[in-house]
Amino acid sequence: MRFMDRSSRKSRGEHSGKPGMCTRQGFTLVELLVVIAVVGVLLALLLPAVQSAREAARRGSCQNNMRQLGLALAHFEATHRVFPASGWTTAGPGNPLGKYVGWRALLLPYLEQENIRKRYNVQQHWWEGANLSLGALPVQVYRCPSVPNRCAVLSAIAKPPRPELTFSEPLAPTDYEAIMGVQPAAINPHLPRPLYNATNRFSVMYRNSATRVAEINDGTSATILLVECSARPAVYRRQKAAPELANDQGIGWIDSEGSFSLDGARFDGSAEGCGPAGGCTAAMNARNDNEPYSFHPGGGHSLFADGHLQFLQETIDLPALADLCTKSAGESP
Repeated sequence: MRFMDRSSRKSRGEHSGKPGMCTRQGFTLVELLVVIAVVGVLLALLLPAVQSAREAARRGSCQNNMRQLGLALAHFEATHRVFPASGWTTAGPGNPLGKYVGWRALLLPYLEQENIRKRYNVQQHWWEGANLSLGALPVQVYRCPSVPNRCAVLSAIAKPPRPELTFSEPLAPTDYEAIMGVQPAAINPHLPRPLYNATNRFSVMYRNSATRVAEINDGTSATILLVECSARPAVYRRQKAAPELANDQGIGWIDSEGSFSLDGARFDGSAEGCGPAGGCTAAMNARNDNEPYSFHPGGGHSLFADGHLQFLQETIDLPALADLCTKSAGESP
C-alpha cells in the first residue's frame, strides 16, 4: 500500500476537501464596477438609437397623415372644382348657408370620417348645437404623434360673432394648418425691393377663398397648402413650453380660426414679423403660435398643391419659404 504525503497529493492536482465539493470564486468589487460601467456605456450608446428609431416611426406616421390630407384636398377639388378655404364666413363650396366652418370639417367625407360628417350640421356655425360636441372627438389624421403632452382646451375667448365658450369635454387638437400666404410688411424688408402686396400675398387656401388650379400661377409643385403648426393652443418657444404665454388660435380641429400667414421670427421665438433689423429671420420652428412649427428635429413637413409632401429644413431662408407660400406672386424667374 502506497502512501503519499500532502505535498505529493497537491502536486498531482488532488484536493484535500470533502468529496463532491468544489471551490467557487466570486466577482471582485473592481470586476463588478467594470461590468456596471460597460453596461452604462452600452445603454448610453443604445438610448439615442432607440429614441431616433421612435422619432423615425412618429415622423413616418406624420407623413402618412399629411399625405391623406393631400388626397382629401384633391378629392374636394375634384368635386367642387376649387380648393377649400382655410375658413369660411360666407357662402361657398360645401358651405351653402355661409356659416363659419373650417377646412378640416369639410374634409371629413374624404377622410373616412363619414360618421362624424353625417352628424356635423352645415346649417350651424362650428360652435353651435351638436357641432361643438363633435369637436371633442379625436380625429387621428389631424394629429402628429411627435407632439408631447397637450393641454386640455376647455374654454375659448369671444371672437364675434362667436361668443366666449366653455366646453364640457376638451376640444380635440390639430397639428396641421392652412398657410394663407405672407404678411407683406413682415416679408418685404427681407427682399432687395418690395414685392408682396394686398393682391399677390395669398396662397391657395385663405379666408373665404375659392381657388381653382388654373389660378396657381407659380405652379402647383411650388405652392404650399398646409404646414405643420403643432401643439397649439399651448405656446412653445423653440422646443420649450411657455405656459406663461397665451394663444387663442388653433384651439381644435373643428375651429375655423387657426390659419395664418408667414411673418418670420427671431431664432428664440421672442418676436415675429420684426424684419431683418429686428432679427426676425427664422422661417420655422422658432415659435408655434401662428408660424410653421414642428417637433421633428431639423425642420417640418409641408404639403404642396400638386399633392407632394416635402420636409423643409428649418434653416431655409425666409424669402425662399415666402416664395413657396404664395400662388401667384411671380418670385421665380
